[in-house]
Amino acid sequence: QVQLEESGGGLVQPGGSLRLSCAASGSIFRPNVMAWYRQAPGKQREVVAVVTSGGTTAYDDSVKGRFTISRDNDKNTVAMQMNNLKPEDTAVYYCKMEILIGRRIDYWGQGTQVTVSP
Repeated sequence: QVQLEESGGGLVQPGGSLRLSCAASGSIFRPNVMAWYRQAPGKQREVVAVVTSGGTTAYDDSVKGRFTISRDNDKNTVAMQMNNLKPEDTAVYYCKMEILIGRRIDYWGQGTQVTVSP
């Protein structure tokens, strides 16, 4: 059974940095897409950043220039460097891996809390 495990969340002051990591355990085909989502209290889950198997990336406008997503295809891991964090970045962050093997299968992590506060 495939499980995704995130790490790297925590409490940081505005302007600070955090690095989130996500690793898949168990046998998994190379993910087509890896992504980070976040969900703030009272809001819907939203996509933050996406990286394809070919290395193409895309970001939500709110994090462009501050967050960088990267992946290691050999290890099936995805990371996100978050710089110049703002209070509005406070949320639970989830990683997702999308597998295409005749049909699409999405795997989600359990989430890691990021809190940006003075």
